[in-house]
Amino acid sequence: MEIVCRREDWVFGVRTVSHALGGRTAMPILGGIRCQGEADGVELAATDLERSILCRIPAQVKGGGAVVLPGQVLSQLVGRLPEAETIELGEEDGRARLACGPASFDLFTLPADEFPDVARPDGEPMGRMPLTALLQGIAQTAFAALRASETTRLALTGVDIVLRDGAAKLAATNGYRLAIKRVPVEGLREGYEGTFLVDAAVLGDLSRVLAGVTEGEVAVYTDGGQLHFAAGPVFFSCRTIQEQFPDFERVVPKDSEIGLFAPRAELLDTLRRLEVFAAEESGAVNLKVAGSALEMTAASKDKGQGRESVHLLKAPTKQIEIAFRAEYLIDALRRMESDQVALWLSAPERAGLIEPAGEIAPGDEGFVYVCMPVRLL
Repeated sequence: MEIVCRREDWVFGVRTVSHALGGRTAMPILGGIRCQGEADGVELAATDLERSILCRIPAQVKGGGAVVLPGQVLSQLVGRLPEAETIELGEEDGRARLACGPASFDLFTLPADEFPDVARPDGEPMGRMPLTALLQGIAQTAFAALRASETTRLALTGVDIVLRDGAAKLAATNGYRLAIKRVPVEGLREGYEGTFLVDAAVLGDLSRVLAGVTEGEVAVYTDGGQLHFAAGPVFFSCRTIQEQFPDFERVVPKDSEIGLFAPRAELLDTLRRLEVFAAEESGAVNLKVAGSALEMTAASKDKGQGRESVHLLKAPTKQIEIAFRAEYLIDALRRMESDQVALWLSAPERAGLIEPAGEIAPGDEGFVYVCMPVRLL
């Protein structure tokens, strides 16, 4: 088999599928990238059995078949290739030669017949999401989940994706905070409802992969305990987590009557400064309403004390004093785009809710964030 393609297409394809390469594993084949020659191009594929990525790139192909190349070598090499118009790849007798301009590289190959099958669902997708909205949805939720090394509860490492009523609700929590984002879905049949729990780290890889795609929408499929996303030349598949996600709708406060409306950037900058003085164990910043100002303090025995106030855009109807972990508020505010935010409160021991306010930026539509307070001493 001989392949000739543009250098930039090869670089894009290898970088895309490299997100699914298996790490240290007892199966060396999972460290490979399969190159499948087809009539009108090349399909690159990689999988670690939890996720798989296919990427088609245009190419001239002579001969058929497939070759599996060492993935780590390819992914490291693509960023160091000399400037050239094309890439040439030839394979014969268990060896492959990759040529780019004046440089050529002889590569060992892996047995193509040992490469795992990659899922390809049949039929129509469940629906289609705007690409930018899906990327924003992942960015505004996945951060709230725990890493696998932090818990044995798999549900808390995932993002729950609930499809119904013409939209997808994405939700993630670590037990102390909850991020929810509503993303529109076109073509979702009436009455359909489906729930899929996906590892937040996997969705992070999906986001990085889709960021390089120019298509305007993403088609979503489901098949055999997997969720699939297709956009342009990229097809991303991942296993779902078979655990029950908490009923996040019940956690969202419905009766918070104290609304603190503030400039988002000013509030974020203030929290970042005060976080320096927060105690290591709690990370707490104290918030106290004083007229039309929000007085904020943080203190610790070994760092000292910080105090600052933020002018509220509307005078609240009631006074309140409450404390939150600064990191949790910062995480939400820095992922928003609107100039104003509202922090809704009801009591010092009850959860607060953050949402965009005023003229809401398009990227913030459908976003809400719930945060548990730190107990005041």
